[in-house]
Amino acid sequence: MRLAQQSVEVPVYVVVPPRVLLLDVAGPIEVLRRANLEQDVLRFAVSYVGPLPDVGSSIGLGVSAIGPLPDALPDGSLLVLPGSADIPLGQLGSSREEAVQERQIVEWLRRVVRPGIRFISICSGALLAGRAGLLDGYDCTTHYDCLSELAEAAPAARILENRLYVEDGERLTSAGITAGIDLMLHVVAGMAGHACALAVARFLVVYLRRAGADPQLSPWLEGRNHIHPSVHRAQDAVAADPVRDWSVVTLADAAATSPRNLSRLFNEHAGMSVTEYVNRMRVAVARELLTGSRLDIEAVAERAGFASPRQLRRAWGRFHSLPPSRMRQNEAKAAG
Repeated sequence: MRLAQQSVEVPVYVVVPPRVLLLDVAGPIEVLRRANLEQDVLRFAVSYVGPLPDVGSSIGLGVSAIGPLPDALPDGSLLVLPGSADIPLGQLGSSREEAVQERQIVEWLRRVVRPGIRFISICSGALLAGRAGLLDGYDCTTHYDCLSELAEAAPAARILENRLYVEDGERLTSAGITAGIDLMLHVVAGMAGHACALAVARFLVVYLRRAGADPQLSPWLEGRNHIHPSVHRAQDAVAADPVRDWSVVTLADAAATSPRNLSRLFNEHAGMSVTEYVNRMRVAVARELLTGSRLDIEAVAERAGFASPRQLRRAWGRFHSLPPSRMRQNEAKAAG
C-alpha cells in the first residue's frame, strides 16, 4: 500500500459554481492528485460540493456527482473556489437560476469560512469570495479582466494587479486559470515539501515555478528547455533545496554522472554553468524572501544559501539592475 499508516489526511473541498471553468478545477486538483502519489506524509482528500448535484461547465460538458454544501468544515481544511465562464460554450449567457446558485454559495461562504480554514480562489472565483466579505482587509488578486469587478464586490480588499497569486494569511488568491496550478504547487511545496512540488511539476510537464509576485518568465524555468535526464536530475536537486552547499561534485552524484561531464552537459543543454544555475536559484529564493517577508538582508542572505550579504549582492547584480533593498521598496510601493 502506497500510503503510510501515519500519513495525515488534509480535507479539500472544491466548490463547483454554475458555468464552472473546468481548467480551474482540473489543473489545481491534478496537482493534489499527483502529490498523493509522490509522498506518504500527507493525503489530500478531495470532495466536490455545490448548490446542485449537476451543473454545466465552461466548455459545455456537464459536471455531476457534486455533493451538497456541508454545514461546517473541519479544522485544517483547504477550500477551493474555481471561477465561472461568462458565456459557456454553446450558451448565450447565464440564467436567473444560476444567479440564485451563486448567492447560495456566497451565503454559505459567509457561514463556514473561519480561522483554521485556508481559502484558495482560482481566477474569477475571487469574485464570490469578495461578495462574501472574505477578502476584506486582505491582499488579493484575480484575473485581469475581473479586477474592476472585484473592486466593486470587495471595496475593503487590497487588490494587487499583475500578480500570479497572492497569499495573505489563510487567504490565497490567483490570477487567470493556469495561475491556479502555480498557486497549488506553492501550497503543496509548503505542506509536503519542495521536492514533492517539483516532482509534481515535472510530471505535469510544468518546469516552471513562478513566484506570486513575478509576472515575468521565472528564473525557475530558465535553463530547463531541454530533455537531458542527467541535467534535469541535477536541476531538480538544486530546486528542491537551493540553499544546500552544492558543488559540482555533489551535483554530479545526484545526476549520476562525472563532474566534468556534468559541467559540459550544463553548458550544452542549459546554456549556463553549474555555478551560475545554482546562483540563479538562490537569487530567486532571495527575491521571494525580500518581497514576501520583512527579514533583513543578513537573514535573507543566510536563508537563501549565501555566505554573506555581500555575496548575495554580488550574485544579485548579475541578474537584476536594481539592488535588493531598492527592489523591496519598489515592490512595497506597488502593493500599496
